[in-house]
Amino acid sequence: MATYKRQRYLFMTLDPVHIGTGGYRLGRVDNSIVREPGTKIPKIPGTSLHGAARSYAAQMYGTPEAAGQDQKGITDPETNPVCYTFGYLNSGSGDDPSKPKKKEVAYSGVVNIFDAYVLLFPVHSMVGPVWVSTVERLEDAGFTVSTLPNSWNTNQAVLNWQRTDPLNLGWLMLGVAGQATITAPSDWQNEPRYQAVKRIVLVQDSLFSQIVNSNLEVRTSVAINPETGAAEDGALFTYEAIPRATFLIAEVVLDDYRHAFPEITKTLPGEDSWNDSLDVVKSGFRMIEWLGVGGLGTRGFGRMAVVGEPAEVTFASNGDNP
Repeated sequence: MATYKRQRYLFMTLDPVHIGTGGYRLGRVDNSIVREPGTKIPKIPGTSLHGAARSYAAQMYGTPEAAGQDQKGITDPETNPVCYTFGYLNSGSGDDPSKPKKKEVAYSGVVNIFDAYVLLFPVHSMVGPVWVSTVERLEDAGFTVSTLPNSWNTNQAVLNWQRTDPLNLGWLMLGVAGQATITAPSDWQNEPRYQAVKRIVLVQDSLFSQIVNSNLEVRTSVAINPETGAAEDGALFTYEAIPRATFLIAEVVLDDYRHAFPEITKTLPGEDSWNDSLDVVKSGFRMIEWLGVGGLGTRGFGRMAVVGEPAEVTFASNGDNP
Protein backbone atom coordinates (compact mmCIF):
# COMPACT_ATOMS: atom_id res chain seq x y z
CA MET A 1 0.00 0.00 0.00
CA ALA A 2 1.42 3.36 -1.04
CA THR A 3 0.73 6.37 1.16
CA TYR A 4 1.31 9.93 -0.03
CA LYS A 5 1.25 13.16 1.93
CA ARG A 6 0.78 16.68 0.62
CA GLN A 7 1.70 19.76 2.59
CA ARG A 8 0.59 23.23 1.54
CA TYR A 9 2.81 26.05 2.81
CA LEU A 10 1.89 29.70 3.19
CA PHE A 11 4.90 32.00 2.82
CA MET A 12 5.17 35.72 3.46
CA THR A 13 8.05 37.65 1.94
CA LEU A 14 10.03 39.63 4.52
CA ASP A 15 12.20 41.25 1.85
CA PRO A 16 11.83 41.71 -1.89
CA VAL A 17 12.48 38.40 -3.65
CA HIS A 18 14.34 38.27 -6.96
CA ILE A 19 14.44 34.99 -8.88
CA GLY A 20 16.09 36.07 -12.10
CA THR A 21 15.56 34.65 -15.56
CA GLY A 22 19.30 34.46 -16.14
CA GLY A 23 19.38 37.06 -18.90
CA TYR A 24 18.38 40.50 -20.05
CA ARG A 25 15.45 41.83 -22.00
CA LEU A 26 14.44 45.12 -23.53
CA GLY A 27 11.64 46.86 -21.69
CA ARG A 28 10.84 47.95 -18.17
CA VAL A 29 13.95 46.59 -16.43
CA ASP A 30 17.31 45.08 -17.32
CA ASN A 31 17.05 42.03 -15.03
CA SER A 32 13.56 40.51 -15.02
CA ILE A 33 12.16 37.80 -12.75
CA VAL A 34 10.61 34.40 -13.46
CA ARG A 35 6.95 34.43 -14.51
CA GLU A 36 4.22 32.00 -15.44
CA PRO A 37 4.25 31.70 -19.26
CA GLY A 38 0.48 31.98 -19.65
CA THR A 39 -0.39 34.68 -17.12
CA LYS A 40 2.94 36.52 -16.80
CA ILE A 41 2.44 36.53 -13.03
CA PRO A 42 5.74 36.23 -11.10
CA LYS A 43 6.42 33.00 -9.22
CA ILE A 44 9.14 31.29 -7.21
CA PRO A 45 10.20 28.12 -9.05
CA GLY A 46 10.17 24.83 -7.17
CA THR A 47 13.82 24.39 -8.17
CA SER A 48 14.75 27.50 -6.17
CA LEU A 49 12.83 26.29 -3.11
CA HIS A 50 14.29 22.79 -3.49
CA GLY A 51 17.87 24.05 -3.67
CA ALA A 52 17.49 26.39 -0.70
CA ALA A 53 15.74 23.79 1.47
CA ARG A 54 18.36 21.15 0.70
CA SER A 55 21.29 23.48 1.30
CA TYR A 56 19.98 24.76 4.64
CA ALA A 57 18.92 21.32 5.87
CA ALA A 58 22.39 19.97 5.04
CA GLN A 59 23.99 22.78 7.04
CA MET A 60 21.68 22.14 9.99
CA TYR A 61 22.54 18.44 9.99
CA GLY A 62 26.24 19.23 9.90
CA THR A 63 26.91 17.67 6.51
CA PRO A 64 27.22 20.60 4.07
CA GLU A 65 28.63 18.24 1.47
CA ALA A 66 25.12 16.74 1.18
CA ALA A 67 23.93 19.94 -0.52
CA GLY A 68 25.85 19.39 -3.74
CA GLN A 69 24.99 17.50 -6.89
CA ASP A 70 27.54 14.74 -6.27
CA GLN A 71 27.70 13.48 -2.67
CA LYS A 72 31.01 11.65 -3.08
CA GLY A 73 32.26 13.41 0.05
CA ILE A 74 29.71 11.52 2.20
CA THR A 75 30.82 8.09 3.33
CA ASP A 76 27.35 6.55 3.46
CA PRO A 77 24.70 8.78 1.82
CA GLU A 78 21.99 6.16 2.41
CA THR A 79 22.09 6.96 6.13
CA ASN A 80 22.00 10.73 5.62
CA PRO A 81 18.44 12.10 5.94
CA VAL A 82 19.18 15.04 3.61
CA CYS A 83 20.44 12.72 0.85
CA TYR A 84 17.51 10.38 1.44
CA THR A 85 15.00 13.24 1.20
CA PHE A 86 16.32 15.11 -1.82
CA GLY A 87 18.08 12.30 -3.67
CA TYR A 88 21.78 11.73 -4.23
CA LEU A 89 24.39 10.66 -6.70
CA ASN A 90 27.59 9.09 -5.40
CA SER A 91 29.92 8.81 -8.37
CA GLY A 92 32.31 6.68 -6.32
CA SER A 93 35.37 8.50 -7.62
CA GLY A 94 36.22 10.34 -4.42
CA ASP A 95 38.90 13.01 -4.17
CA ASP A 96 41.86 10.65 -3.91
CA PRO A 97 42.80 9.22 -7.34
CA SER A 98 45.07 6.64 -5.70
CA LYS A 99 42.11 4.84 -4.12
CA PRO A 100 40.05 2.40 -6.17
CA LYS A 101 36.83 3.74 -7.63
CA LYS A 102 33.71 2.48 -5.87
CA LYS A 103 30.45 1.52 -7.46
CA GLU A 104 28.23 4.44 -8.45
CA VAL A 105 25.05 4.74 -6.39
CA ALA A 106 22.11 7.01 -7.25
CA TYR A 107 18.61 7.45 -5.87
CA SER A 108 15.85 9.90 -6.68
CA GLY A 109 14.50 12.05 -3.86
CA VAL A 110 11.25 11.23 -2.08
CA VAL A 111 9.76 14.75 -2.04
CA ASN A 112 8.32 16.84 -4.86
CA ILE A 113 8.53 20.60 -4.29
CA PHE A 114 6.33 22.65 -6.59
CA ASP A 115 6.37 26.31 -7.66
CA ALA A 116 5.17 28.96 -5.22
CA TYR A 117 2.45 31.15 -6.70
CA VAL A 118 1.22 34.57 -5.58
CA LEU A 119 -1.85 34.40 -3.35
CA LEU A 120 -2.15 37.87 -1.78
CA PHE A 121 -0.30 40.76 -3.39
CA PRO A 122 0.23 44.06 -1.47
CA VAL A 123 -0.75 47.28 -3.24
CA HIS A 124 -0.94 50.89 -2.07
CA SER A 125 -4.38 52.49 -2.06
CA MET A 126 -6.09 55.62 -0.73
CA VAL A 127 -7.10 53.68 2.40
CA GLY A 128 -3.59 52.37 2.99
CA PRO A 129 -2.09 48.99 2.07
CA VAL A 130 -4.47 46.37 0.69
CA TRP A 131 -3.85 42.82 -0.49
CA VAL A 132 -5.18 41.84 -3.92
CA SER A 133 -6.21 38.32 -4.93
CA THR A 134 -8.82 36.42 -6.94
CA VAL A 135 -11.57 34.05 -5.87
CA GLU A 136 -9.94 31.20 -7.78
CA ARG A 137 -6.55 31.62 -6.11
CA LEU A 138 -8.00 31.82 -2.62
CA GLU A 139 -10.22 28.76 -3.07
CA ASP A 140 -7.37 26.74 -4.59
CA ALA A 141 -5.36 27.51 -1.45
CA GLY A 142 -8.13 26.25 0.84
CA PHE A 143 -9.71 29.59 1.71
CA THR A 144 -13.49 29.98 1.89
CA VAL A 145 -15.00 32.90 -0.04
CA SER A 146 -18.69 33.57 0.54
CA THR A 147 -21.40 36.23 0.10
CA LEU A 148 -20.02 37.26 -3.29
CA PRO A 149 -22.21 39.53 -5.45
CA ASN A 150 -24.15 37.77 -8.18
CA SER A 151 -22.16 39.50 -10.91
CA TRP A 152 -19.30 41.96 -11.16
CA ASN A 153 -17.30 43.37 -14.03
CA THR A 154 -13.60 43.66 -14.77
CA ASN A 155 -13.68 47.32 -13.79
CA GLN A 156 -15.05 46.46 -10.34
CA ALA A 157 -13.62 44.92 -7.18
CA VAL A 158 -15.09 43.06 -4.23
CA LEU A 159 -13.84 43.96 -0.74
CA ASN A 160 -13.85 42.18 2.60
CA TRP A 161 -14.91 45.40 4.35
CA GLN A 162 -17.77 47.82 3.88
CA ARG A 163 -17.16 50.53 1.26
CA THR A 164 -19.19 51.97 -1.60
CA ASP A 165 -16.84 54.62 -3.04
CA PRO A 166 -14.37 53.62 -5.80
CA LEU A 167 -10.95 52.38 -4.67
CA ASN A 168 -7.58 52.79 -6.32
CA LEU A 169 -5.06 49.93 -6.62
CA GLY A 170 -1.90 51.83 -7.37
CA TRP A 171 -2.67 53.86 -10.48
CA LEU A 172 -5.84 51.89 -11.30
CA MET A 173 -9.26 53.06 -10.06
CA LEU A 174 -12.00 50.44 -9.68
CA GLY A 175 -15.60 50.58 -8.64
CA VAL A 176 -16.81 48.52 -5.69
CA ALA A 177 -19.26 45.73 -6.55
CA GLY A 178 -19.92 44.53 -3.02
CA GLN A 179 -18.54 42.85 0.06
CA ALA A 180 -17.38 39.25 0.54
CA THR A 181 -16.44 37.15 3.55
CA ILE A 182 -13.00 35.51 3.33
CA THR A 183 -11.99 32.82 5.81
CA ALA A 184 -8.48 31.39 5.93
CA PRO A 185 -7.77 27.72 6.71
CA SER A 186 -7.50 26.98 10.43
CA ASP A 187 -3.73 26.36 10.13
CA TRP A 188 -3.15 30.03 9.27
CA GLN A 189 -6.07 32.22 10.34
CA ASN A 190 -4.75 32.89 13.86
CA GLU A 191 -1.15 33.56 12.84
CA PRO A 192 -0.05 37.16 13.61
CA ARG A 193 1.49 37.65 10.16
CA TYR A 194 -1.74 36.68 8.42
CA GLN A 195 -3.89 38.66 10.86
CA ALA A 196 -2.01 41.78 9.77
CA VAL A 197 -3.86 41.44 6.46
CA LYS A 198 -6.87 43.59 7.30
CA ARG A 199 -8.11 44.56 3.84
CA ILE A 200 -8.39 42.09 0.96
CA VAL A 201 -9.51 43.14 -2.52
CA LEU A 202 -10.83 40.57 -4.99
CA VAL A 203 -10.52 41.30 -8.71
CA GLN A 204 -11.29 39.36 -11.85
CA ASP A 205 -8.62 36.86 -12.85
CA SER A 206 -7.99 38.68 -16.13
CA LEU A 207 -7.06 41.87 -14.23
CA PHE A 208 -4.87 40.31 -11.56
CA SER A 209 -1.77 40.01 -13.77
CA GLN A 210 -1.94 43.69 -14.72
CA ILE A 211 -2.16 44.79 -11.08
CA VAL A 212 0.73 42.58 -9.99
CA ASN A 213 3.09 43.56 -12.80
CA SER A 214 2.29 47.26 -12.36
CA ASN A 215 3.22 47.18 -8.66
CA LEU A 216 6.37 45.07 -8.54
CA GLU A 217 9.35 46.57 -6.75
CA VAL A 218 11.93 48.00 -9.15
CA ARG A 219 15.41 48.99 -7.96
CA THR A 220 18.39 50.59 -9.61
CA SER A 221 22.01 49.67 -8.93
CA VAL A 222 25.34 50.84 -10.28
CA ALA A 223 28.90 49.55 -10.10
CA ILE A 224 31.36 51.77 -8.24
CA ASN A 225 34.85 52.45 -9.52
CA PRO A 226 37.19 51.60 -6.60
CA GLU A 227 39.75 54.19 -7.68
CA THR A 228 37.46 57.18 -8.09
CA GLY A 229 34.62 56.16 -5.75
CA ALA A 230 32.18 57.27 -8.44
CA ALA A 231 29.79 55.30 -10.59
CA GLU A 232 31.25 53.29 -13.44
CA ASP A 233 30.32 54.65 -16.84
CA GLY A 234 27.54 52.56 -18.38
CA ALA A 235 27.21 50.32 -15.31
CA LEU A 236 23.71 51.42 -14.29
CA PHE A 237 21.10 48.64 -14.33
CA THR A 238 17.61 48.02 -12.99
CA TYR A 239 15.97 44.89 -11.63
CA GLU A 240 12.54 43.91 -10.37
CA ALA A 241 11.38 41.81 -7.43
CA ILE A 242 8.29 40.46 -5.70
CA PRO A 243 7.68 43.06 -2.96
CA ARG A 244 7.76 42.64 0.79
CA ALA A 245 4.57 41.32 2.49
CA THR A 246 3.48 39.23 -0.49
CA PHE A 247 1.84 35.92 0.46
CA LEU A 248 2.60 32.86 -1.66
CA ILE A 249 1.44 29.25 -1.68
CA ALA A 250 3.75 26.28 -2.33
CA GLU A 251 3.04 22.56 -2.10
CA VAL A 252 5.27 19.64 -1.14
CA VAL A 253 4.31 16.02 -1.83
CA LEU A 254 5.94 13.09 -0.04
CA ASP A 255 6.36 10.01 -2.24
CA ASP A 256 8.46 7.81 0.04
CA TYR A 257 8.65 4.77 -2.22
CA ARG A 258 11.64 3.42 -0.26
CA HIS A 259 10.11 3.49 3.27
CA ALA A 260 13.57 3.58 4.81
CA PHE A 261 14.00 7.04 6.34
CA PRO A 262 17.32 6.85 8.23
CA GLU A 263 17.66 7.20 11.97
CA ILE A 264 18.75 10.65 13.10
CA THR A 265 22.14 10.37 14.79
CA LYS A 266 22.87 14.04 15.44
CA THR A 267 21.41 16.74 17.65
CA LEU A 268 19.47 19.24 15.59
CA PRO A 269 19.43 22.95 16.45
CA GLY A 270 16.46 24.46 18.23
CA GLU A 271 13.37 22.31 18.61
CA ASP A 272 13.64 20.54 15.27
CA SER A 273 12.99 16.81 15.10
CA TRP A 274 13.09 14.83 11.88
CA ASN A 275 10.71 11.89 11.79
CA ASP A 276 10.31 11.79 8.03
CA SER A 277 11.40 13.66 4.91
CA LEU A 278 8.67 16.29 5.28
CA ASP A 279 10.31 17.38 8.53
CA VAL A 280 13.60 17.81 6.67
CA VAL A 281 11.91 20.06 4.10
CA LYS A 282 10.15 22.05 6.81
CA SER A 283 13.43 22.77 8.60
CA GLY A 284 15.01 23.90 5.35
CA PHE A 285 12.05 26.16 4.56
CA ARG A 286 12.16 27.79 7.98
CA MET A 287 15.82 28.76 7.44
CA ILE A 288 14.74 30.81 4.39
CA GLU A 289 13.51 33.34 6.96
CA TRP A 290 17.16 33.81 7.95
CA LEU A 291 19.17 33.18 4.79
CA GLY A 292 16.77 33.85 1.94
CA VAL A 293 16.10 32.37 -1.47
CA GLY A 294 17.03 33.62 -4.93
CA GLY A 295 19.50 36.29 -5.95
CA LEU A 296 20.79 39.56 -4.49
CA GLY A 297 20.86 38.16 -0.97
CA THR A 298 23.77 40.40 0.05
CA ARG A 299 21.69 43.43 -0.99
CA GLY A 300 18.82 42.69 1.37
CA PHE A 301 16.72 40.42 -0.84
CA GLY A 302 15.24 36.96 -0.48
CA ARG A 303 13.94 36.31 3.04
CA MET A 304 10.55 34.59 3.38
CA ALA A 305 8.79 33.33 6.50
CA VAL A 306 6.65 30.22 6.81
CA VAL A 307 3.27 31.30 8.20
CA GLY A 308 1.94 28.82 10.76
CA GLU A 309 2.04 25.10 10.09
CA PRO A 310 1.55 23.59 6.64
CA ALA A 311 -1.88 22.23 5.84
CA GLU A 312 -1.50 18.46 5.35
CA VAL A 313 -3.53 15.89 3.42
CA THR A 314 -2.82 12.15 3.37
CA PHE A 315 -3.70 9.95 0.42
CA ALA A 316 -3.63 6.14 0.72
CA SER A 317 -3.84 3.95 -2.39
CA ASN A 318 -6.25 1.56 -0.67
CA GLY A 319 -9.00 4.15 -1.06
CA ASP A 320 -9.29 5.16 2.60
CA ASN A 321 -8.94 8.89 1.99
CA PRO A 322 -10.56 12.01 3.45
